[in-house]
Amino acid sequence: MSKKLKAAIIGSGNIGTDLMIKILRNGKNIEMGAMVGIDPESDGLARANRMGVATTHEGVDGLVKMPEFADIDIVFDATSAKAHMHNEVFLRGHKENIKIIDMTPAAIGPYCVPVVNLEQQLQEGNVNMVTCGGQATIPMVAAVSRVAKVHYAEIVASISSKSAGPGTRANIDEFTETTSKAIEVVGGAQKGKAIIILNPAEPPLLMRDTVYVLSDAADKAEVEASVEEMVKAVNSYVPGYRLKQKVQFDDIPADQPMNVPGLGRFSGLKTSIFLEVEGAAHYLPAYAGNLDIMTSAALGTAERIAESLVN
Repeated sequence: MSKKLKAAIIGSGNIGTDLMIKILRNGKNIEMGAMVGIDPESDGLARANRMGVATTHEGVDGLVKMPEFADIDIVFDATSAKAHMHNEVFLRGHKENIKIIDMTPAAIGPYCVPVVNLEQQLQEGNVNMVTCGGQATIPMVAAVSRVAKVHYAEIVASISSKSAGPGTRANIDEFTETTSKAIEVVGGAQKGKAIIILNPAEPPLLMRDTVYVLSDAADKAEVEASVEEMVKAVNSYVPGYRLKQKVQFDDIPADQPMNVPGLGRFSGLKTSIFLEVEGAAHYLPAYAGNLDIMTSAALGTAERIAESLVN
């Protein structure tokens, strides 16, 4: 593609800065147009300035006043769920057809997990990247779902407390609600549940995700193959994404059904998937795989959207 579309990042914290570095190093269809923050002393804005990226510390108000805004086609919002509600309305009032990639749990637009449903979201004005836990685990639920009907899926995302910034901590409730819903809407489970754990261990641990899926009885080899194929697909844009051990199975016999509180009793197959996500360490430490998977998924989404807009 000869023409690159220009992108702005709102939020000069850890996620925004890591995403900026990824775009500067690896952008194929998009390039940096502006970095937006609210703290003039932030490291993200200072790095952007050193790297030749136009900046403003006046938030979205400052962005729309910048001469560079006229050329911005895509905006990444790496702020918070509450801030995104305002930013979406404000930006759309100044440029109606702008493409917004929401990296908060606000979920104004449809959920997007690139390996599962990106192609269906290319025409949307606003797509939501769910959460770090959602990006890591929903592909696994979808992998089981394409083999057998999934009644219930539960995910536990354990991240280093050092990789949880103020935005993450302020959005814990939104994290669980958005991830749980996306497990159903994108992953294909009839009912989803999400749990996040902030692990204070020193030295910091890599992101770990556990996925439990209760489905109809199915061929275990087929389920395992589907999971491994999906892991390879995610690994193509998040190189540190991997299975921690082989997929585990438990048969739930009809005469000894499993009780899921609020749902009832089920028999069939329980699939347990254990994941580890190591970050690429472009800006964030390698243990911050939870942030790296978000920036990698957002960049992959933007690249495909940009490709579709030009072609």
